[in-house]
Amino acid sequence: MSVLTRLKVYGKVLENEPMKKHTTYRIGGNVAYYITPHNETALMCILDILQDEKIPYHVTGRGSNILCDDTDFDGAIINLDGTLNDYYFEPDGTLVAQAGCSIINLSVEAMKRSLSGLEFASGIPGSVGGGLYMNAGAYRSNLSSLLIDVCVLKDGRIEWIKKEDLDYGYRHSAFQEHKDWTILAGRFKLEKAEHNDIRDLMDSRRKRRMDSQPLNMPCAGSVFRNPETIPAWKLIEEMGLRGHQIGGAQVSTKHCNFIVNATGDATASDVRALITMIQAKAKELYDIDLIPEVEQMHW
Repeated sequence: MSVLTRLKVYGKVLENEPMKKHTTYRIGGNVAYYITPHNETALMCILDILQDEKIPYHVTGRGSNILCDDTDFDGAIINLDGTLNDYYFEPDGTLVAQAGCSIINLSVEAMKRSLSGLEFASGIPGSVGGGLYMNAGAYRSNLSSLLIDVCVLKDGRIEWIKKEDLDYGYRHSAFQEHKDWTILAGRFKLEKAEHNDIRDLMDSRRKRRMDSQPLNMPCAGSVFRNPETIPAWKLIEEMGLRGHQIGGAQVSTKHCNFIVNATGDATASDVRALITMIQAKAKELYDIDLIPEVEQMHW
């Protein structure tokens, strides 16, 4: 029995699928198997098959914070956005959300229930799984500040791991060191607040994002973590790199901490060359080490 036949039992499988169709950068080579599992049980069976067949894999969500290689990947991408997207609000304000849930959608659903905490996330175009992986945040808030625990598929077993045991920090979590762990869901504590106050704050922040970020162009959000002494965008601006371009990749003219696919056919190599050049200049001129927060997916 072929690998494809086995995989199709447990999910939707696309063969030789362009990853540029599944990332907000619109960049990436073809992947041998692009898999959307039917549910958690199917996911576990898919992982068993891939391990049996010694097929490498990566798990993704909404593709909003990743930069895939230009070359083809003779392996599998497992996408949780399509099916693991259920969420539950408990009476006390606790939110349980599966890894594929849209963070923006959850912030809206929380607002409808007069629950505060996710206002900062109302413009983050990622999934819960990706957000928990990188501790996504904005406006000096982040997901780990609300987090209680994370449901993880680890060593073939599903378990809830307390936030305190996951080494959360600025754009960091233990998941970045344990790429074989798969995030299935998160549990968050929200607080009751005035509905209109929540809505107004979300509206103002949405407008601020629309006004200040190049959301009309293919990109992956902020490229660099903010150094302690200066915001990354300001540092890049001071180095005179606004609008600087390598190949099809360009430092956004609207927000300097965004690198956009300006031509629509930029490559991962273009983006990486621009990242490396910015890092080298920041080190040379200011002795600052700029650390990327975009997840670079190599194969």
